[in-house]
Amino acid sequence: MKKIIDTIKNIFAIEDLRKRIINTFLYLLMFRIGSYIVLPGIDSSKLVDGAGGGILGLINTFAGGAFGRASILALGIMPYISASIVIQLLTIAVPQFQRMAKEGEEGRTKLNQYTRIFTIAITFIQAFGFLATLRGGNSASPIINDNFGFMVSTIIFLIAGTVFTMWLGERITDKGIGNGISLIIMVGILARFPQSIWGELLARSTQSGGGLFVFLIEIVFLLLVIAFTILLVQGTRKIPVQYAKRVIGNKQYGGARQWLPLKVNQAGVMPIIFAQAIMFIPGTIAQLFRGNPFWDGVSMNFNSQSSWIYDVFLALTIIAFTYFYTAITINPVQIADEMKRNNGFVPGVKPGKATADFIDNVMSRITLPGSIFLALIAIMPGLTRVFGMSSSFAQFFGGTSLLIMVGVLLDTLQQIESQLTMRHYDGLMKGGNRIKGRTQQVQSV
Repeated sequence: MKKIIDTIKNIFAIEDLRKRIINTFLYLLMFRIGSYIVLPGIDSSKLVDGAGGGILGLINTFAGGAFGRASILALGIMPYISASIVIQLLTIAVPQFQRMAKEGEEGRTKLNQYTRIFTIAITFIQAFGFLATLRGGNSASPIINDNFGFMVSTIIFLIAGTVFTMWLGERITDKGIGNGISLIIMVGILARFPQSIWGELLARSTQSGGGLFVFLIEIVFLLLVIAFTILLVQGTRKIPVQYAKRVIGNKQYGGARQWLPLKVNQAGVMPIIFAQAIMFIPGTIAQLFRGNPFWDGVSMNFNSQSSWIYDVFLALTIIAFTYFYTAITINPVQIADEMKRNNGFVPGVKPGKATADFIDNVMSRITLPGSIFLALIAIMPGLTRVFGMSSSFAQFFGGTSLLIMVGVLLDTLQQIESQLTMRHYDGLMKGGNRIKGRTQQVQSV
């Protein structure tokens, strides 16, 4: 306990770190306040949580409930995430974007500008979907006066809200601590946690709910799932890299051994997001053929997380996407060429093609257990609901929410620890252990 108190004192003793932490809290507070400001022309007394499940439920989770409240920040940061994914894929597939990615700071600035433009375009499209959700096709619509003026003003407010959220994320990254966009998503997810755990406690406190003992078992199981998720996020396979000695003048360069860290879960949370998007397609198609026994069965199985058919297909899709996303983000040939160019080699492996094949084989072997465990985390909320757990509390047992929370917290703690050790203070961990965030990528040698 004394160690924790001393660490907190050290954190606030550093002026720059203290300012960054305060700035981060203030920017996040602004986001939370904005998530409760209802759009003009909406009767808040008639609002219900229309997000439900599926992709709308995912958006509502990331927005901290702002989608269900019809807030000016209803779309949150999701359009920016979608735009970032598009740009990331373009840098892999389009040569022009590949060149920009290699141009250093100037190229990154151009890519950021394209990302902002794509964000506005995606928000404009998603705003129409949000309007359709508000209308809902019934007489209890919360819209006071549904006309052309309301539609235009709502689209403008939603675009402005997303741009404001994006600006807050960039401010946190520049003036605060941690990655701003990731912190905004994490705060949106955690905002629903107190209400969820309180609701689960009340439900389990009744005699029919199993009592407090069942609730304690759920909490212990949640802690175990979080611990295994941390192992997945931080797990790496280190490949030794030896550098040849070079003598230039009177100085000797190289000759040292370094490590090439390959992450067990190199794809991060992206396979779950892609797989969930794919899983919405069968259920959506089934809605077009209502009344048909076959399609009614498809709709029932693919729209329920507690269905074993849904869980099996989701797990297989995640494993496939994990291999696909790892293949397009890790280029063994490029890594091997960089090593050869800098006179580096893997002991016992010839430079060039043999090194590329060796790295590719290692990635294939470590990706399999990583993808299986990622699939287990993704279907964990559906498995816990089979045991009578509420859907709002079950989402914290796995899926996108848990991976994002664990990854962002590790990143933020890593940055705080770096600030402490840079100023000769003890880090957050004892015995020289260091926190590894999910943003540590494979280094180009």
